[in-house]
Amino acid sequence: VQLQASGGGSVRAGGSLRLSCAATGNILPINTTGWYRQAPGKQRELVATITTGRVTDHADVVKGRFIISRNATENIDLQMNNLKPEDTALYYCNLYQAPWGSPPSNYWGQGTLVTVSS
Repeated sequence: VQLQASGGGSVRAGGSLRLSCAATGNILPINTTGWYRQAPGKQRELVATITTGRVTDHADVVKGRFIISRNATENIDLQMNNLKPEDTALYYCNLYQAPWGSPPSNYWGQGTLVTVSS
Protein backbone atom coordinates (compact mmCIF):
# COMPACT_ATOMS: atom_id res chain seq x y z
CA VAL A 1 0.00 0.00 0.00
CA GLN A 2 1.27 3.45 -0.92
CA LEU A 3 -0.08 6.76 0.31
CA GLN A 4 0.68 10.00 -1.52
CA ALA A 5 -0.23 13.18 0.33
CA SER A 6 -0.53 16.66 -1.13
CA GLY A 7 -2.01 20.06 -0.42
CA GLY A 8 0.11 21.52 2.36
CA GLY A 9 1.19 25.12 2.33
CA SER A 10 1.34 28.39 4.22
CA VAL A 11 -1.69 30.45 5.17
CA ARG A 12 -2.64 33.23 7.56
CA ALA A 13 -4.72 32.48 10.61
CA GLY A 14 -8.36 32.12 9.68
CA GLY A 15 -7.53 30.75 6.26
CA SER A 16 -8.28 27.34 4.74
CA LEU A 17 -6.34 24.48 3.17
CA ARG A 18 -7.38 21.13 1.77
CA LEU A 19 -5.12 18.12 2.11
CA SER A 20 -5.50 15.12 -0.16
CA CYS A 21 -4.12 11.60 0.09
CA ALA A 22 -4.27 9.01 -2.67
CA ALA A 23 -4.09 5.40 -1.53
CA THR A 24 -3.02 2.69 -3.97
CA GLY A 25 -1.99 -0.94 -3.77
CA ASN A 26 -3.46 -3.92 -1.95
CA ILE A 27 -6.22 -2.14 -0.08
CA LEU A 28 -8.78 -4.28 1.68
CA PRO A 29 -12.55 -3.56 1.44
CA ILE A 30 -12.62 -2.73 5.15
CA ASN A 31 -10.10 -0.27 6.49
CA THR A 32 -9.71 2.94 8.40
CA THR A 33 -7.94 5.96 6.97
CA GLY A 34 -6.99 9.13 8.69
CA TRP A 35 -4.81 12.15 9.16
CA TYR A 36 -2.30 12.66 11.94
CA ARG A 37 0.03 15.57 12.60
CA GLN A 38 3.30 16.23 14.34
CA ALA A 39 4.36 19.67 15.45
CA PRO A 40 8.02 20.47 16.19
CA GLY A 41 9.04 19.00 19.51
CA LYS A 42 5.75 17.18 19.98
CA GLN A 43 4.48 13.66 19.47
CA ARG A 44 2.37 12.65 16.52
CA GLU A 45 -1.32 13.09 17.27
CA LEU A 46 -4.59 12.05 15.72
CA VAL A 47 -6.44 14.67 13.70
CA ALA A 48 -9.30 12.67 12.18
CA THR A 49 -10.18 9.21 10.94
CA ILE A 50 -12.82 7.78 8.64
CA THR A 51 -13.81 4.17 8.05
CA THR A 52 -14.95 2.52 4.85
CA GLY A 53 -18.45 2.85 6.35
CA ARG A 54 -17.90 6.64 6.45
CA VAL A 55 -17.87 6.76 10.24
CA THR A 56 -15.72 9.71 11.24
CA ASP A 57 -13.87 10.76 14.35
CA HIS A 58 -12.27 14.18 14.80
CA ALA A 59 -9.95 15.32 17.57
CA ASP A 60 -11.60 17.81 19.91
CA VAL A 61 -9.14 20.54 18.95
CA VAL A 62 -10.26 20.44 15.31
CA LYS A 63 -13.97 19.70 15.65
CA GLY A 64 -16.05 22.27 13.85
CA ARG A 65 -13.06 23.41 11.79
CA PHE A 66 -11.71 20.30 9.99
CA ILE A 67 -13.69 17.75 8.01
CA ILE A 68 -12.36 14.41 6.82
CA SER A 69 -13.88 12.68 3.81
CA ARG A 70 -13.09 9.85 1.41
CA ASN A 71 -14.39 8.64 -1.92
CA ALA A 72 -14.73 5.26 -3.55
CA THR A 73 -11.32 5.51 -5.20
CA GLU A 74 -9.60 5.71 -1.81
CA ASN A 75 -8.81 9.39 -1.86
CA ILE A 76 -8.83 10.78 1.64
CA ASP A 77 -9.29 14.52 2.01
CA LEU A 78 -9.01 16.84 4.98
CA GLN A 79 -10.72 20.20 4.63
CA MET A 80 -9.19 22.59 7.15
CA ASN A 81 -11.01 25.84 7.88
CA ASN A 82 -10.38 28.64 10.33
CA LEU A 83 -6.77 27.55 10.71
CA LYS A 84 -4.85 28.62 13.78
CA PRO A 85 -1.10 28.99 14.36
CA GLU A 86 -1.23 25.94 16.63
CA ASP A 87 -2.33 23.86 13.64
CA THR A 88 1.17 24.26 12.20
CA ALA A 89 2.63 20.76 11.77
CA LEU A 90 3.62 18.03 9.40
CA TYR A 91 0.43 16.22 8.43
CA TYR A 92 0.53 12.49 7.64
CA CYS A 93 -2.14 10.35 6.05
CA ASN A 94 -2.61 6.85 7.38
CA LEU A 95 -4.32 3.63 6.40
CA TYR A 96 -4.99 0.81 8.84
CA GLN A 97 -6.29 -2.59 7.83
CA ALA A 98 -6.46 -6.00 9.41
CA PRO A 99 -6.40 -8.92 6.95
CA TRP A 100 -8.28 -11.96 8.18
CA GLY A 101 -5.86 -14.32 9.87
CA SER A 102 -2.92 -11.91 9.62
CA PRO A 103 -1.53 -9.17 11.83
CA PRO A 104 -2.96 -5.70 11.20
CA SER A 105 -0.99 -3.34 8.98
CA ASN A 106 -0.45 0.37 9.40
CA TYR A 107 0.70 2.47 6.43
CA TRP A 108 1.90 6.07 6.37
CA GLY A 109 2.28 8.62 3.64
CA GLN A 110 5.02 11.19 3.54
CA GLY A 111 4.32 14.28 5.61
CA THR A 112 2.95 17.45 4.08
CA LEU A 113 3.77 20.70 5.86
CA VAL A 114 1.07 23.10 7.00
CA THR A 115 2.22 26.46 8.31
CA VAL A 116 -0.23 28.94 9.79
CA SER A 117 0.98 32.45 10.60
CA SER A 118 -0.73 34.85 12.95
